Amino acid sequence: MTTSPRRITRALLSVSDKSGLIDFARALTGYGVELVSTGGTAKAIKDAGLKVIDVAELTGFPEMMDGRVKTLHPKVHGGLLAIRDNKEHAGAMKAHDIRPIDLLVVSLYPFEETVAKGADYDDCIENIDIGGPAMIRAAAKNHGDVTVVVDAADYAPLLDELKAQNGATSLALRKRFAAKAYARTAVYDAAISNWFAQQLGDTVPTFRAVGGKLVEALRYGENPHQNAAFYRTPDQRFGVSTARQVQGKQLSYNNINDTDAAYECIAEFDPKRTPAVVIVKHANPCGVAEGASLLEAYRKALACDPTSAFGGIVALNRKLDAEAAKAITEIFTEVIIAPDASEEAIAIVGAKKNLRLLLTGGVPDPRAAGLTAKTVAGGLLVQSRDNAVVDDMILKVATKRAPTAGEQRDLAFAFRVAKHVKSNTIVYAKDLATVGIGAGQMSRIDSARIAARKAEDAAKESGASAPLTKGSVVASDAFFPFADGLLVAIEAGATAVIQPGGSVRDDEVIKAADEHGIAMVFTGTRHFKH
Repeated sequence: MTTSPRRITRALLSVSDKSGLIDFARALTGYGVELVSTGGTAKAIKDAGLKVIDVAELTGFPEMMDGRVKTLHPKVHGGLLAIRDNKEHAGAMKAHDIRPIDLLVVSLYPFEETVAKGADYDDCIENIDIGGPAMIRAAAKNHGDVTVVVDAADYAPLLDELKAQNGATSLALRKRFAAKAYARTAVYDAAISNWFAQQLGDTVPTFRAVGGKLVEALRYGENPHQNAAFYRTPDQRFGVSTARQVQGKQLSYNNINDTDAAYECIAEFDPKRTPAVVIVKHANPCGVAEGASLLEAYRKALACDPTSAFGGIVALNRKLDAEAAKAITEIFTEVIIAPDASEEAIAIVGAKKNLRLLLTGGVPDPRAAGLTAKTVAGGLLVQSRDNAVVDDMILKVATKRAPTAGEQRDLAFAFRVAKHVKSNTIVYAKDLATVGIGAGQMSRIDSARIAARKAEDAAKESGASAPLTKGSVVASDAFFPFADGLLVAIEAGATAVIQPGGSVRDDEVIKAADEHGIAMVFTGTRHFKH
């Protein structure tokens, strides 16, 4: 492979995204580059008054079959794949009248965007590009001689290179662009294959591809010695990936992870029903509440664990207003995320220059289907999103006493929160607010104890005479394997319990609840979160 610069004399441009196309094409002609193009791209270039050769003129065949066949031709692929210094290749080009193509510029049919807007099956199929990926892969393979561009953001760097190299490109740039080209086709094919699997209802396809587009390189990962970057996938779900950052420092890896956890939790609370606020620290909720206003919800959430809330993430299910913004900014907060914000609220948050404010445009649907993925050594664990919602569950009263209407309301609230707390999970709630949260313990009884102790600490800090677990309800993300964890909750003051049920010792647990006059309901649905 040659390491010398390669002059660009002929370029083939075929782009669905016409952003910056005309200025770029005009700049190429300034270096004496001959332009070849297809369909709408050729028309746009001609309409701008630039000279362009239609690909049909190059191949001697018209575009056919609604444009499905236009670039799949030896005069295109031969011009891209021929190794310029190879005598056999040069001889074949001469014998078959194939001229070299030194630059390929392609943006693929907008398949991902077509799916995202909810197009029907046939429309999605028609937006699967065939000739584009084939040309991209051919040009990228032959990067020793050919430059390939798959992103309009690379127009400027390429023109800078042509200026520096007197109309040529270096091998270093061609390698970099080739790597990006293969990554683009890989992500494109991943989107198509996953869409097909979804259409077929195939939850375990033989091959699973995952791909995304870079949002930004991050300063570091979970720790300073780890590299990290943030990528957006085709899954169009309101959250960090859709958010507009209004102000504040660059988000870190941990900020993004924690903010995602907060916003997925806030999704459980329908904004049409009531305002709600979630405060997250280290990917776990440390305070969640509903209220008559965002301000009330925030104050109730903060009261659960004000110590942990310091330096946390605050998520809201409604438009951030001035009252809530003022209260949230009274303590150190890393990120505020909401569907929208008033101008007054934005100005209040703006006084804290390092505080990140993210506006997502909407709240995610907790019932929506989707996939989550986690890497393991040498593998990838993929599962459907936990989209079970307590409102859709048939709750079975397991004890002699049924919960009161107030307890029933708080039980549903507590189970919504428990879904988003790392297992093993215990959540105490009262008056639509968490009052104690125990997360991520090896033993459920330890989670119950930690949650109760945190409630005691919060009571001391607020000057309350007793922790708010007195008269609360309690939720467990999975069944109680023994009665001991339940007894800790009862001792803390819980009067009603919600849990999945299903333990071989359910009878023992139910008996303990009955002996203490506790109401217990079974959901039949577990919410492990690891």
